[in-house]
Amino acid sequence: MTVETMKVLICDDSMLARKKIKTALSQIGVTQVFEASDGEQAIAVFKDKRPDITLMDIVMPKIDGVEALKAILAEDPKAKVVMASSVGTQENLKEAIKAGAFDFLQKPVSEDQIKSLISKTVK
Repeated sequence: MTVETMKVLICDDSMLARKKIKTALSQIGVTQVFEASDGEQAIAVFKDKRPDITLMDIVMPKIDGVEALKAILAEDPKAKVVMASSVGTQENLKEAIKAGAFDFLQKPVSEDQIKSLISKTVK
């Protein structure tokens, strides 16, 4: 897998957060980016597109990020799901790591965090 062939799913209920991450991804050469605004959509898009990595917010409507993570890992135990969390959701983050999250990012997510994550995934 290369950066150019990598498929990334961004799941966040904030359109602004999705746009910021999508911009950072495109600046490093990722062209296949899919979006979801809640956990329910994330599960559906994951099943359809089979992304190489999924960036998932924890606190979202319908199905939260931890439940979506569990559903995605049930679908594909090798899925790489990275949880994004703001300072107030540390307990949720611990639960996500226990559930099998690949990694986590502290929000607001920076371009450097995205670059580092993508290079780690490609290796």
